[in-house]
Amino acid sequence: MGTLKTEAALARVDLLAKPVVDALENWPAGASVPVDHILVAPIDPDLADTAAFCDAYEVGLDVSANCVIVAGKRGGDVRYAACLVLATTRADVNGVVRKMLDVRKASFAPMDEAVEMTGMEYGGITPIGLPADWPILVDARVAATPRVIIGSGVRHSKIELPGSALGLLPNAQVVDDLAR
Repeated sequence: MGTLKTEAALARVDLLAKPVVDALENWPAGASVPVDHILVAPIDPDLADTAAFCDAYEVGLDVSANCVIVAGKRGGDVRYAACLVLATTRADVNGVVRKMLDVRKASFAPMDEAVEMTGMEYGGITPIGLPADWPILVDARVAATPRVIIGSGVRHSKIELPGSALGLLPNAQVVDDLAR
């Protein structure tokens, strides 16, 4: 895709955050998307942000997905969720996401909190390898994308995989109109 030079993700664990490696090593055998269909490519970490990445590596915004961590409070408890939306859209945080988390107000989790809780780098957070109790909300347009680019948990690489694979993640739910 674009000018990325991809390889099997598990052959290049040096390009992945530890929680991502753990999740891929435990990918379910017999899954409709085998783990060897998940690829990784090295990139310049200074170009990890979506617009710069897409421009530099000739990847369309329509096949690049962003993972945002959302937090909301309910009765003193903080509830987290990961939302995966195409770069051409924005997550409906205070509509769809707020209702799905069953909280009064939802907002993007603070950067330092998201980094600490995920064990991933800011700008590289990915839904693969997130805490097991977090819901992963995948916009239906992402799941329908034949091949999509997402973060790898670090800023110096990106993952390429079938969009449908994201619906196979633990606690994943494909959501219509998650993004606008």
